[in-house]
Amino acid sequence: MKRIVNFPIVLLLLIAVSITSCKKEYGNLNSPTVEDYLKNASKDQLNSLVVGSLAGMRNNDGLYLDAVGIIGREMYRFSNADPRYVTELLGSAPLNNTGFYITNPWASRYRVVKNCNVLIDAATNSSLISDAERNGYLGFAKTIKAFELLLNLNLTYTNGIRVDVADPNNLGPILSFDESITAIASLLDEAKNNLNGSSIVYPLTSGFAGLDDVTGFIKFNRALAARVDVYRQKWDLALTDLGASFFDLSGDFATGAYEVFGTGSGDQLNSAYFPQNQNGEVRLSHPTFVTDMEEGDDRISKATLRSTPASNAGLSGDRDIWVYTSSTAPIPIVRNEELMLIYAEANIQIANFDEAVKAINVVRNGHGIGNYTGAMEKEALVNEMLDQRRFSLFFEGHRWIDMRRYQKLGELPIDRPGDQVWSAMPIPITEGQ
Repeated sequence: MKRIVNFPIVLLLLIAVSITSCKKEYGNLNSPTVEDYLKNASKDQLNSLVVGSLAGMRNNDGLYLDAVGIIGREMYRFSNADPRYVTELLGSAPLNNTGFYITNPWASRYRVVKNCNVLIDAATNSSLISDAERNGYLGFAKTIKAFELLLNLNLTYTNGIRVDVADPNNLGPILSFDESITAIASLLDEAKNNLNGSSIVYPLTSGFAGLDDVTGFIKFNRALAARVDVYRQKWDLALTDLGASFFDLSGDFATGAYEVFGTGSGDQLNSAYFPQNQNGEVRLSHPTFVTDMEEGDDRISKATLRSTPASNAGLSGDRDIWVYTSSTAPIPIVRNEELMLIYAEANIQIANFDEAVKAINVVRNGHGIGNYTGAMEKEALVNEMLDQRRFSLFFEGHRWIDMRRYQKLGELPIDRPGDQVWSAMPIPITEGQ
């Protein structure tokens, strides 16, 4: 699609540093200003920035997953409140650069980036912490910042993102996809270098269980780096970074880092959760999710049969999405099953087919469908790997990105005459370019 004018985060950054936003993004800090952090931040102040960043990462999760899931033909979202889920996102009307599906998640991600930039400056300038502690804060902030930038780049793809937003009065340019993904990779590498020999004295959520010390957080950082590596087609580097991550072919599929939710005061619920069999606001799996699945695949449990089908705008489905099965269910940031399939992908691309099939078979057998029996050649194995990613990572935000990076968007189903599959979202109009 055409490159469309882009969204300034100047207003966003001004909002992010206002008193109201400080309360929201940084926790209850008795209405401090950003300057209070930059003078000589205490450990408590720096920890509040960490907590605020982790909390802000969850904002608009459900909307992000809806947007990439609908365009990637994983799902339908029916809403009595907004028809654009079944029009603009499915391609029967143009994507709008004022649309909530881009402006809301985009702004949420940059609010977290702002928090991380404040944390970087505050930790750099503080004399109240040791050098090892300083590097721990820097490693955290740069890792989370890289992840948030990657999510926005997933949306806008060739339309690019701003990477340099540290100074709201002098924003960096919107970079191309290649420039953006390279900058994200570099940021993750900087974070890893900071973390080596650092000290983690800040609180991480239960979603980082097992990864909440220096060694573990480096493994988390390298897991994200491996994802970025395959996006960049750096196959050997992906294998190297997997080796430094928590990747384990013999491990639990679910091991990893998660965003967590709660019912306590000031907490928030998982916006990607909808109850089964409800009407009005509905998330349905695309019908092909089940029809394309092999018999006996236990991943069918991610799309449960409704008591009655739901229909809207010429679309219908009879299976609810049931990936997040409660309002406090965690959402993966990155987990071992994805890393197994990254391992398979990288080995396919370097023609190490036996090792790739070994990883694919771990995933297949883990879901009850037995060993791969197809051709031992690159095209067939790429398709098999993409199929396993489709079913294993369903409604985790990957299908559209995966099909796009393999130039396979034309293979996604078109459900109605006049629909089309978008390759990228427009930069929000408030970017002002």
